[in-house]
Amino acid sequence: MSFERTQEKLKILADAAKYDVSCSSSGSNRKNSNKGLGDASGMGICHSYTEDGRCVSLLKILLTNYCIFDCAYCVTRKSNDIKRAAFKVQDVVDLTINFYRRNYIEGLFLSSGIFKSADYTMERLVAVAKKLRLEENFNGYIHLKSIPGASDELMREAGLYADRLSVNIEIPTESGLKRLAPDKNREDFIKPMVKVKNEIIQYKAEKKVIKSTPKYAPAGQSTQMIIGASGENDFQIMQTSNHFYKQFNLKRVYYSGYVPISYDERLPQIGSAVPMLRENRLYQTDWLMRFYGFDVSEILNQQHQNLDLDIDPKLSWALRNLHEFPVDVNTADKRMLARIPGLGMRSVHKILNARRFRRLNWEHLKKIGLALNRAQYFIVCDSHIFERRDLSSEKIKGLILQNSTSKYQKTLSNQLSLFA
Repeated sequence: MSFERTQEKLKILADAAKYDVSCSSSGSNRKNSNKGLGDASGMGICHSYTEDGRCVSLLKILLTNYCIFDCAYCVTRKSNDIKRAAFKVQDVVDLTINFYRRNYIEGLFLSSGIFKSADYTMERLVAVAKKLRLEENFNGYIHLKSIPGASDELMREAGLYADRLSVNIEIPTESGLKRLAPDKNREDFIKPMVKVKNEIIQYKAEKKVIKSTPKYAPAGQSTQMIIGASGENDFQIMQTSNHFYKQFNLKRVYYSGYVPISYDERLPQIGSAVPMLRENRLYQTDWLMRFYGFDVSEILNQQHQNLDLDIDPKLSWALRNLHEFPVDVNTADKRMLARIPGLGMRSVHKILNARRFRRLNWEHLKKIGLALNRAQYFIVCDSHIFERRDLSSEKIKGLILQNSTSKYQKTLSNQLSLFA
């Protein structure tokens, strides 16, 4: 293939892949062996950040943007008049190796439109990973997007060569999917997830007995849903996330604000993109569920179906539950300390460590690095001063907003260009 044609395909298929945001590599520990290429140990992918602050990248492309489906929200739907392209399996292998050797990338994120059938497409995605591992001895990070409806046999093989697998459930609710993608079946999304979950469980069990058991998707599986295309509220979205976390042991759920791309009457009008701040609030809620011990029903419920855009979800919960406060930082357990607005888990651990040596007052809290502009209204310490006094939730909210700034403040009413 000529250089010009390869460059044209790469431009088309890399552009088509930008709408998929689920490309973190956290959790993989594939080591370089036998003088191979690359090392996926402890690194993130696609301009994400590792725990030690390193920024790393990957080759993020589609195998093809041809697709047999006509999903209203998808830019690669079959009825859309766009340039089409497809790579051969060997093309992707060569690109990955050449880009890696030039130090452009540290791994591969490979997805695809569905052409012919789910198994036909998934077989080619697996073939790319297999060639990289076995023929090129490539030990870098590989993330494969699982094709909905792919067979169990292909999903098992995919996990043996990829670090992470993911199936995008696309729309948060089944009713929304039926309205915008009537040719698709929700069960086709679930089937690969079930297989990957069971294989990971089996791998962990066998690994305890046989140390040489081949790794299976060491970075786990994730999913992504489109926000704002089908009208679901935040309560419905986070209920769906909670279900998938619990049922399929997902590493991450990603939230991608819908960018209007057509004049379809079923979709929001062009120019009415989802605010980035809404995405941010959903991710904050996701974080509270995964790391702070919150149940989704505490943050969102039938009475409170959408997240506040002007304050973060933890502060919103605290203002609705003032009867839980104030919290005494010298006696409260870890769970309750983590629920104090303005305190992250690092701050919680600082408090737990510091109070082993003495009772803490306001000066001590400042010295160990706690940001008290929010927390001061919800805590007491070894001091007679209690900042909240008899303030109402509305007054506390006003004081906090008055004394804080947000990077989203200037763009609260502006429309979002997700991929500028």
